[in-house]
Amino acid sequence: MTVSPSPPLISCLRIVSGGLLSLAIAMGIGRFVFTPLLPLMRDEGRVTIADAGLIASVHFLGYLLGALFAAHLTRSPRRTFQVALMTIALATLGMGLTDNSVAWLAFRFLCGVCSALILVLISNYALKHLFENGQAHLQGWVFSGVGAGMAFAGLGTLALMAGGLDSTVGWLGYGLLSLAGALALSTLIGGIMPKAAVAQPSRSNQPSRLIWRNILAYGAMGIGYVVPATYLPAMAREVIASPLVFGWSWPVFGFAAFLSTLVAARLNRTFDNRRIWAVSQLIMAFGVVMPAILPGIVPILIAALCVGGTFMTITMAGMKEAHRTAPENQVQRHIAAMTASFAFGQMVGPVLAGWAYEATGSFSAPLVAAGMALAVTVPSLLAGGWRQPEGSI
Repeated sequence: MTVSPSPPLISCLRIVSGGLLSLAIAMGIGRFVFTPLLPLMRDEGRVTIADAGLIASVHFLGYLLGALFAAHLTRSPRRTFQVALMTIALATLGMGLTDNSVAWLAFRFLCGVCSALILVLISNYALKHLFENGQAHLQGWVFSGVGAGMAFAGLGTLALMAGGLDSTVGWLGYGLLSLAGALALSTLIGGIMPKAAVAQPSRSNQPSRLIWRNILAYGAMGIGYVVPATYLPAMAREVIASPLVFGWSWPVFGFAAFLSTLVAARLNRTFDNRRIWAVSQLIMAFGVVMPAILPGIVPILIAALCVGGTFMTITMAGMKEAHRTAPENQVQRHIAAMTASFAFGQMVGPVLAGWAYEATGSFSAPLVAAGMALAVTVPSLLAGGWRQPEGSI
């Protein structure tokens, strides 16, 4: 006789699949699809490296504002999730419907705002739901959606380049797929989020102190990962002209991100969040500086593995650490503060790297600076001991 899964398990599997797909759309496409499409857009004469830096920084400004908005969300979390996911789909579609640079800035800005909202909401409600139902080991699958979306976008763009199609086809295709996904996910996962806004702390329950060592380290990760996350395919394009070779840099980045959260979920059974975070940040620093030290496609692929394989591990560890240390009714505020710090770091990185490239013809200086920012914040993560309280998220 077959025993059917319990209702909580069925609910958790629905949350995992919905959370994975939500992050695949919001982050893999809404946040990162510009990166694999950038070499195509450069070859078509639509953007320069400096243009790309400006577009990326405006996008990251939106991400920063979205995180700040999420910290004091007064609207329905469920409705916010639904509107944000739909906006990402429509803005991605809009990138393929016009060549107007001002419109591009507006579309990427909107994608930045909404992707931050989705990440904060999923990190809050999906992680909490899984933990409370005894399925915390499935949290890695939720965050693997980011890498899955990135790998999908990378392989899709590789197919575009191999088929001789232009970037417009890519923007339209990703936009239509995101639109279909947003319509389905609005029902699939929106149900775990409350219809009414979460009550803010009262005067008798003042907001808890933010943990600045975590916030600053998370911001350094934003600076550290963003140069390869914005320019890695463009860097590979300058080393090897064939799209069938350089085009693999972003799928490798995405696949590494996909697998990393699943590995981190297993490691979390033995090691605490901050130790995983600290080691991951050192690995990322190594990967970031590799293309600056050694020429060729191999160091770029090593960077893709090291950075792609750690940035979502750090994200997941940081979100779980916020759940562990913040009062229950203020978790979203702590997550949003960390996301805002991350957003500020990644906002300044691309435009400065773009200017440095235009001035020197190389990404070496910004890569070394990014690696240093990652390394110097590691000791603060390890301060205060490593023991993870029993039963923590």
